[in-house]
Amino acid sequence: MLDSAFSTILDVTGSTAAAVSMSDFLLCSLISLVLGSIIALVYMFRQDHSKNFVVTLALLPLIVQAVITLVNGNLGAGIAVMGVFNLVRFRSIPGSAKDIGSVFFAMAVGLATGMGYLTMAVVFTAIVSAANIAYSLSPFGKQKEIGEKSLKVTIPEDLDYCDIFDDIFARYTSSSELMQVKTTNMGSLYQLEYHIRLKDSKTEKRFIDEIRCRNGNLSIVCGRMVAVREVL
Repeated sequence: MLDSAFSTILDVTGSTAAAVSMSDFLLCSLISLVLGSIIALVYMFRQDHSKNFVVTLALLPLIVQAVITLVNGNLGAGIAVMGVFNLVRFRSIPGSAKDIGSVFFAMAVGLATGMGYLTMAVVFTAIVSAANIAYSLSPFGKQKEIGEKSLKVTIPEDLDYCDIFDDIFARYTSSSELMQVKTTNMGSLYQLEYHIRLKDSKTEKRFIDEIRCRNGNLSIVCGRMVAVREVL
């Protein structure tokens, strides 16, 4: 019973698209559109997105299905599949890991509907969509808070920046590293950038107050490390 549910609805004895009836093609197209819309909705869940990409993602299963249907049963089907998958690399804007994963998800569904495996396409979409939402809601893969901060301190040019804050860092931080030194205000000021890890986040104000007394109440900026956006 289950084996028959995952069989194709198309006439596998035919070697071209002419063997596919109009009713079968329209049914596959309808399923592709519905599943493409579901994929687009899952992609939009807790994700920044653009309308153009979402619409393209919703139409992608239908497009792939049409290509696969046209070459169904031919040796060219394999070449067509490889060509369709290679289209991913020609996107003009670098995508995040979720963007690329959603594109491959939509293509896989289009391949299934193009070969007539509608039940398999529906089950596959349901499984991947449920897993996607579950992983998004769970803490799985979430980066742990490690307490690292970026500290930018401005000092006068007459101060030696090499070890001026070492005693303060020793009291309030578990690690500190000078990452960059930059001159500002026509060379009359230095701007120091540190990567630090506070021993206790509750002592941040006292930490900054002591640095403020040491640098002559010049500018101090303390904030989170800038996260780098992952791309493929």
